[in-house]
Amino acid sequence: MTTFKDRLTALRRDFHRHPELGFQEDRTKAKVAEQLRGLGLEVHQGAGVIGLLRARQGNRAIGLRADMDALPIDEISTHDYVSQTPGKMHACGHDGHMAMLLGAAERLTQEQGFDGTVVFIFQPNEEHGLGAQAMIAEGVLEKFPIEEVYAIHNLPGAPVGQISTRAGQICNSESLFEISIKGKGGHASMPQAGVDAITVGAELVLALQTIVSRKLAPGAGAVVSVTEFQTDGQRNVLPGHAVLKGDVRARVPEDRKSVERFMRQIATGVAATHGVEVEMSFNTEFVEAINAEGPTEAVYRAGEAAGCEVIRNRPPMSFSEDFAYFAEAVPGCFLLLGNGENGPNGQPLHSADYDFNDALLTIGAEFWVQLVRDRLPAGKD
Repeated sequence: MTTFKDRLTALRRDFHRHPELGFQEDRTKAKVAEQLRGLGLEVHQGAGVIGLLRARQGNRAIGLRADMDALPIDEISTHDYVSQTPGKMHACGHDGHMAMLLGAAERLTQEQGFDGTVVFIFQPNEEHGLGAQAMIAEGVLEKFPIEEVYAIHNLPGAPVGQISTRAGQICNSESLFEISIKGKGGHASMPQAGVDAITVGAELVLALQTIVSRKLAPGAGAVVSVTEFQTDGQRNVLPGHAVLKGDVRARVPEDRKSVERFMRQIATGVAATHGVEVEMSFNTEFVEAINAEGPTEAVYRAGEAAGCEVIRNRPPMSFSEDFAYFAEAVPGCFLLLGNGENGPNGQPLHSADYDFNDALLTIGAEFWVQLVRDRLPAGKD
């Protein structure tokens, strides 16, 4: 006889075999919708998939979110459910996040034990910070109003099933910048005849590091990383044009705005020093994710009631999460669930040999069930 865990494992591995990138999750959305309809839920499809489960007459509603997209990574795993699409892989565990939430939908459909409405939110394109915004722009929060919203993300390196989170800022913002330098190219043997864009760019790379080390308070947690340095130079040709691209992380909006201001000041100053033209763009892809006090306390209680080890007030994560846009609109909580410390389950997120831990499937589903029953208690409006 097929067990609950067997069903969830088969479902998770099916998602893993068929990864799809952000806003291309056609098969994934169809599979999720099929599962929800098979449970008798009301299903709505747009940018993502929404499943509605109502019990009794309660007028309260909460949202539970899972992300659906994969990453442009070639998988190097050796298990028997590796990605069947070259160059695409579920390297962040979104396959497991979906399976856990579908498992919770199954349990809650069969057992009820709550009073109100659960809105199951299956979101596209988390990796580029665009999926939550797309669903919100479609009016998901107006069509399916919720009082609170929650999301789970697995955490490699933490013990299996350990829950950790904190009230307040839980994930950093992410901003992408580009600095274009227009100097004057020339012969490599006569640098004095032009303005070498590489030299200007190198000076900028080093100067930008002083923002974190000298212009923000120690311990601010901001990160400024230049990740690309492109020029039009050749073997014996000094470049006249260079482009720096990179990534900024910040814990609070004030630091994010300060970093942008300092970057523009430095770019302008270096440009004036060398007599070149500099243009800069700075675009925030993910805002800071902020957990509300009430939902965070609810996660602590539900985790303990579900038999999980619960770590309160964990340090903020340095990565970014577009769940932030849901939590910005509705009080919410983003929590981490330990994926294991060894083997593929302990590999960093986005690694080509990472794998979601199937032992988490029933643990995560049980946590979701406990949380729903805690937040929508039977017999109370």
